[in-house]
Amino acid sequence: MALPIVHHPDYDAGFPAGHRFPMGKYRALMDRLVRTGLATGANLKTTAPAPARWLDLAHDPAYVDQVLSCSVPKEIEREIGFAVDARVSRRAQLAAAGTLLAARLALEHGVACNTAGGSHHARRARGAGFCTLNDVGVAASVLVHEGYGGQILVLDLDVHQGDGTADVFAGDDRVFTFSLHGERNYPVRKIASDLDIGLPDGTGDEAYLAALRAALGMLDERVRPDLVFYNAGVDPHRDDRLGRMALTDDGLRERDRIAIGHFRTRGAAVCGVIGGGYSSDVELLAGRHAILFEVAGEFA
Repeated sequence: MALPIVHHPDYDAGFPAGHRFPMGKYRALMDRLVRTGLATGANLKTTAPAPARWLDLAHDPAYVDQVLSCSVPKEIEREIGFAVDARVSRRAQLAAAGTLLAARLALEHGVACNTAGGSHHARRARGAGFCTLNDVGVAASVLVHEGYGGQILVLDLDVHQGDGTADVFAGDDRVFTFSLHGERNYPVRKIASDLDIGLPDGTGDEAYLAALRAALGMLDERVRPDLVFYNAGVDPHRDDRLGRMALTDDGLRERDRIAIGHFRTRGAAVCGVIGGGYSSDVELLAGRHAILFEVAGEFA
């Protein structure tokens, strides 16, 4: 069957063109998926905003209250990188619910993707790094709370270390966190995942893919996941303005094929989220994010 895709038009919180966070990429990605036939009425799903009771499983309820009431303290908004107004709050709630729905669809069909998600810098008690709520943290926490007994792996290949996800699941052996990232990139103060591998600035396709294959071998020795949340950030691309790495489009495609294929051949369900990607050309950026959906469709 066609790849299940979760989307909501309000993933785009309407930032003006030129804002340092390219909010328009969510609309542009969906337009591209429809135009290329990857998203149709048959395989496209949507969701309502996540309720507070879900968000509280991954975040401090006091912080959840601040996000829902749009009263996030200014110092936390500065760390996030934008104000948490009604549209941003709604967007964060929708993305969390969307990743949970995509995870449920992945468990049913083997693989599914959300057209948002990967907000991995949001920690338990505060947001950071363009991340308001940690959608993967919420989705995995809800599944565990509901009694899902499988082993969960967070496979984070965004160029930035997944500090927030590591914080949410610190000491929780039901969720194994892994991050392959730029060692000298944001965040400066990293929070240790269950397994972290940092790469030097300028890493290109060959060295990156070799490191990924080696990392997957290490993961095979430490965890046997039943469900994988795959953060497929495209910011390791050579033209990303925040990435400082040197992957090409072909390198991103092979990365996704290796990552998804590795776990699908082992019987694990894979839930893909798009993660980071930063360019003033949102159409070009949408094309990079679309690679995840093109590759995931090969395994649907």
